[in-house]
Amino acid sequence: MADDTQGAAAPQPGTAPSMNLVGQYIRDLSFENPGAPATLLGGGANPAFNVSISVGVKKQSDEIYAIELTLNAKANREETVLFNVELVYGGIFRIKNVPENQLSPLLMIECPRLIFPFARQVLASVTQQGGFPPLMMEPVDFSAIYRQNLAKLAQQQGGAQAADAAAEAPKPN
Repeated sequence: MADDTQGAAAPQPGTAPSMNLVGQYIRDLSFENPGAPATLLGGGANPAFNVSISVGVKKQSDEIYAIELTLNAKANREETVLFNVELVYGGIFRIKNVPENQLSPLLMIECPRLIFPFARQVLASVTQQGGFPPLMMEPVDFSAIYRQNLAKLAQQQGGAQAADAAAEAPKPN
């Protein structure tokens, strides 16, 4: 029987890429219900929701990264704020032997994807404990957010390079 790995370089022991979730935490959690109890009693039009999400990465050591999701959710009915929630939810990841060109997508897409369901559950629980129906966020496409951020960065760098070139251009007399 032939060996299926002929011609392929087998990874050396301890050099295979790996990612491990070491722990999870809530760094910041704020829930405001400024109109309570009146906002819980009154009916009226359906509230408008505004939800935003951002991803942050903080390198802790050579192999350890803290990935933090910042979730902001606000509900308004006409001009009245029903609730305002801010949650910073993090995960600590140990990442070994990942090529540099693959590290950024791993940190900005895959790591947030793993911890998002837990952050989502905290958000739902907090809004429910605040007297409202649980706020259930839709799944997030972290890949699309990553691509948008790359495009924005490229546009900013392109604009900065154009401004630098214009500043260095000879001025007419």
